[in-house]
Amino acid sequence: MPENKGLNRREFLHTTVAAGASLAITPVVFGQSAGAKVDDINVAILGAGAQGQTLLDAMLKIPNSGIRFKAVCDIWTKYNQKRVVGLLKRRKHEVNGYEDYREMLDKEDLDAVIVATPDFWHREHTVACLEKGLHVYCEKEMSNTLDSARKMVEAARTSGKLLQIGHQRRSNPRYKYCYEKVIKETGMIGRITTVLGQWNRSRQACIDLETNARFNIDEAKLKDFGFESMKQFRNWRWYKGMGGGPIVDLGSHQIDIYSWFLDAHPRSVMASGGVDYWTDHEWYDNVLAIYEFETPAGVVRASYRTGTTNSNGGYFEHFMGDHGTLEISEAEGRGSVYREAWVDSKEWDKYVKAGIVLAPPEEEPEPEPEQTDTVLNVEPSPTPPKYDLQVTMDKAYHQPHLENFFNAIRDKKVKLNCPAEIGYETAVMVLRANDAVAAKKQLDFKPEDFKV
Repeated sequence: MPENKGLNRREFLHTTVAAGASLAITPVVFGQSAGAKVDDINVAILGAGAQGQTLLDAMLKIPNSGIRFKAVCDIWTKYNQKRVVGLLKRRKHEVNGYEDYREMLDKEDLDAVIVATPDFWHREHTVACLEKGLHVYCEKEMSNTLDSARKMVEAARTSGKLLQIGHQRRSNPRYKYCYEKVIKETGMIGRITTVLGQWNRSRQACIDLETNARFNIDEAKLKDFGFESMKQFRNWRWYKGMGGGPIVDLGSHQIDIYSWFLDAHPRSVMASGGVDYWTDHEWYDNVLAIYEFETPAGVVRASYRTGTTNSNGGYFEHFMGDHGTLEISEAEGRGSVYREAWVDSKEWDKYVKAGIVLAPPEEEPEPEPEQTDTVLNVEPSPTPPKYDLQVTMDKAYHQPHLENFFNAIRDKKVKLNCPAEIGYETAVMVLRANDAVAAKKQLDFKPEDFKV
């Protein structure tokens, strides 16, 4: 890619901000027809399927972003590529469509690439973009093998370019608030002993995707890109060697939160899963995993489950301490702290006064229970008072994480919320859980397992 003499546009993205206030760059409104400004960011989308579309939708919601979409690369030219190119052209972006990412990298003047291809392609696509001198936002899972994930970390270090991994909760203001205020600053839930998490999806949401024959990709092309059939292409997450199964596809987001909030890596994992329902799938359709974390305060046991036949309970994470429980979910409306009944309410009044949580609604006192002749009259545990969080998230789920990526491109002082090293640590945790399912026994981690 040719560079101009003197101060080029990419260098200007950093120097403009360094010279002035943080991110005080002239905004560029979406849909403008004027020529590019030096603070614009030229972006390509590599992988325009469901997740690529989700990321695109989030980027289009970023106000005055200065993002200029220049290219869309996807092998499904009849559908994915055509649809996304058309959408962007209607929004006045001068965008080209590509089938081969190498051609795109050779022809386009880019600053950054959004990689949203199947997991088994992440290494090749990400490394090629980094070696071309481009910043990369790569969807999770970072890769379906640790060797490939390691190569991605090394490529980012060698290139000096940014590599953000798509664990978007790391940029979610509600999650950041819980970590900074509820867990670290106040420690209001006390000594954490247990973590629970789940992601249940309905049967309907997990039925294999089908394709109208007129949109089929040629069989020869499919094989060139590692797919045996359109069915495999559309449902690659269920195939070993392509995706990593439900604990990688779903659980990766949440198990990443376990490590983040506990400030620790696990010391062991045991797991059980099976192909019990979707009998034509290679990956298990349900899994239960138990991690042990060693923290300065003591051992924390963290369980995780995911299923693909019933949506009951949806998805959430619970951090349970001896003073209270933090319930958090990416889904809006699920973010509260519950005080254990034995803890005097006056102890938590200070958190309400400080604006960290909202006061629980007043409840009418319950009538005194009638006396019984039962020898062991054990009363049920009272319902813990609920204190809602003060922080909401009114953006698309992925938008803050993408904003963090683009802000870091413009300003070297802005740090990525999920750089390659953190993405690698999470890949270790979830891919090892797959090993535990196969081994049917507890597997141990070593500190060096998390280092590249």
